[in-house]
Amino acid sequence: MKYLSTRNNNLKESFTNILFQGLSKDGGLYLPESWPLLDINTLRDKSYEEVALNIINPFVANEVSEEDLYEIIISTYKDFSHSKIAPLYKIDNNKYILELFYGPTFAFKDYAMQFLGNLFSHCMQKKTNQLTILGATSGDTGSAAINAFKGKKNINVFILHPHNKVSEVQRKQMTTNLDENIFNVAIEGNFDDCQRIVKELFLDKDIQGKTSLTAINSINWARLMAQIIYYFWAYLQIEDKEVSFIVPSGNFGNVFSAHAAQNMGLPIRKLHIATNENDSLNQIIKHGLMRLKEVKQTYSPSMDIQISSNFERQIFESFGHDSEKVNQIMREYSIKGEYEFDKSIISNLQSIYESTAVSNTNTIETISYYKKKYDYLSDPHTATGLSILKNVDPDHPYISLACAHPAKFNDAVEKATGSKSLTPKELENIFDKKEKMTILNNETEAVKSLILKNL
Repeated sequence: MKYLSTRNNNLKESFTNILFQGLSKDGGLYLPESWPLLDINTLRDKSYEEVALNIINPFVANEVSEEDLYEIIISTYKDFSHSKIAPLYKIDNNKYILELFYGPTFAFKDYAMQFLGNLFSHCMQKKTNQLTILGATSGDTGSAAINAFKGKKNINVFILHPHNKVSEVQRKQMTTNLDENIFNVAIEGNFDDCQRIVKELFLDKDIQGKTSLTAINSINWARLMAQIIYYFWAYLQIEDKEVSFIVPSGNFGNVFSAHAAQNMGLPIRKLHIATNENDSLNQIIKHGLMRLKEVKQTYSPSMDIQISSNFERQIFESFGHDSEKVNQIMREYSIKGEYEFDKSIISNLQSIYESTAVSNTNTIETISYYKKKYDYLSDPHTATGLSILKNVDPDHPYISLACAHPAKFNDAVEKATGSKSLTPKELENIFDKKEKMTILNNETEAVKSLILKNL
């Protein structure tokens, strides 16, 4: 298996190279040059770990032996708190919730990030230089990355988050980790600013010459690769010909992972994107308009994103792997702040995806509705998807993704239900712990200086 870039379809990079680079040197995102097709019948009656091995093995192309890969996978999920790792909860006839909050930081990001941490450690055994991991987070990616990489030998981790724009639990999960290799950076801006700084530093030849910089955001293909697993896993728990998924989305990585599963043979009828009031993805799918707008602060902060980095992968696919066209679109979008797709591309997108923007009010009402009707408590990100699930009249199974434990967003939960969620014991004392965090202006040079100072 070789990998190309969305901005250079002639590349043929190895898996190990794209793992450590994260973002291509041309600014593009990596994708496999072809999709491995899986026979779903061979996956039936297998454990989550066995399904994971079958899905990931074709992508690593013998660069990690099957035996080592399976050990990495076993190690990844051994401490998840549910025996099924990602259980499927039946809420009503043909309506299901895929619960993805049984990892160490109680969010779906753990499912890929724990794998990534173990994979990096394995591959680093053959390297002598130090690795600098750089990532931006709108909330959950940061804590998942910190938990996965804390204390790892020869790996420093710099995580950027928007100052005062994540929940208190999300911030504390990051900043109360005092390991020497962890650096939390609060940027005076929004998530899109953090993401921009990360991308600019990856294209900075000066810093790349001084350290091996790598990405752990979902711009890193390995993150998406690991997320494909739970879509197959969910389908295998239902005896039906096809299934539709509802995916709360901000940066487009999770729902593109579902589309990757579709390309690998998973019989998905429709992928329904749920956004919050930051509805850029909804505008693209419905109207073909990619437009940069101000980020609104909502009850679902991990989705408070206007520039969805992973959507570039979908653009590349929708234009038939035309990297020159992708370069042209991204240049125009960068200069003008908008780009309008023609009708044929809109039609292509709508053949794969549906979308709905869910208001702040609707999010709170949905949390309340599911608690009263089903005695099911959700976090506000999950609620954006559940608001869609509530209104579908399904003739086949619909699965909505539960993104995080409700205790991580107790302000919204209390507003919706009048009481807070029960807090997992791992989070009970987090508010009493000391924090370690650096607050910086919204400037790339300030972050670059901090990294270089701590090499």
